[in-house]
Amino acid sequence: MTLATLTAELHKVLPEAQLLTTRLPELPELELLLLDPANLDRAFASEETRRLLENPPYWGFCWGSGLALARWILDHPQHVRGKRVLDFGAGSGVVALACKLAGADRVIACDLDQPAQMACGLNAKLNDMRLEIAADYFAVSGPLDLIIAADVLYDADNRPFLDHFVQRANAVLIADSRVRDLDHFPYRRQQILSGRTSPDLGEPAEFRQVSLYTADTLITGT
Repeated sequence: MTLATLTAELHKVLPEAQLLTTRLPELPELELLLLDPANLDRAFASEETRRLLENPPYWGFCWGSGLALARWILDHPQHVRGKRVLDFGAGSGVVALACKLAGADRVIACDLDQPAQMACGLNAKLNDMRLEIAADYFAVSGPLDLIIAADVLYDADNRPFLDHFVQRANAVLIADSRVRDLDHFPYRRQQILSGRTSPDLGEPAEFRQVSLYTADTLITGT
């Protein structure tokens, strides 16, 4: 697992794109390998657009919900300290890394996409951390104290996981910028967080407001 290997995966979609080591102002504690914004600030050829739609390198972005949840965890480390945590749909691994930095005992970054798994591992190495990497949520063994997920509810196929999560772990944290009012017992919205995607995709201001949902007695804001 090397940067060259991950870059080769990126070039299957965007042949001229590069990954840059990035430290976001809102999250100075962590560094991430993110897409070079200069390569995104242009018109895409039709073939590039097709490849982006079919196989988007979402792991090369720090999405607004992931940024907001990572920031919240670092500001409230008591909710993850000493716990066994699974990050579902980990992407770049930003939230998993925040949990590890906040003192979680075991952190599993789970993502079906192989390049995302590589990105999680490389970002962990970049920050001198170690994450467990999993491709299959259902293959993860052992008890879990907390399951976290950011920006996964846009895909209706992921909604059934909400029920799995509460059966599997003692607590669940969901951050989502697209779903304003999740009507799914026992989840409830605790607060609105602020987060913007990097590199900037020019998302509407409303998508920079991230809803934080919990499914247990976890109390936010303290």
